[in-house]
Amino acid sequence: MSEKRQTVQLIWRITYAHTIAYFFAGIFAMQFLNYGELFETVFSAFMRPTTDPIIYLGSSLQIIRGILKALFLLPLRKAFFEEKYGLLKLGAITIGLSYLFTVGPGIGSFEGFIFTTIPVRYQLVGLPEVLVWVALFIGILHISQKYAHKRIITILAIIIIVFIVFTSVGSFLYQIS
Repeated sequence: MSEKRQTVQLIWRITYAHTIAYFFAGIFAMQFLNYGELFETVFSAFMRPTTDPIIYLGSSLQIIRGILKALFLLPLRKAFFEEKYGLLKLGAITIGLSYLFTVGPGIGSFEGFIFTTIPVRYQLVGLPEVLVWVALFIGILHISQKYAHKRIITILAIIIIVFIVFTSVGSFLYQIS
């Protein structure tokens, strides 16, 4: 298989793994972490309420974020996608760089604990969602690598992505009508 084709396949895998993981981690967060109430009260100064129509597009827009994530991971493909335990390393680095060690004082980050007045219990409220997302992301990538030769994985990913886009865009259109 040509290197160009391998690159395109890796971008596709990272994109669908990210988008699917984000969708299901979001459902988990909405159902079990009380985001609806938190976004309308505690976090209302900087988070849109979960009923805001743009929120419904979030899952579809993750396709763009997945592509960007893939492009940034391409130079590191050997370390994460070819070495033993590479995906576990990717998961650990993802948690570290995107949650704990952000550049600014994000909620739950090292900087957030130091420089914000947000109580610890609210700093940690998103951690379960992050862990679920990373576990799903790494798990989906593992399965897609292990069974890369099976077309059913690609077909299933396409079906799930189409479902996510239709539900996301459909919900957005319903909310604005």
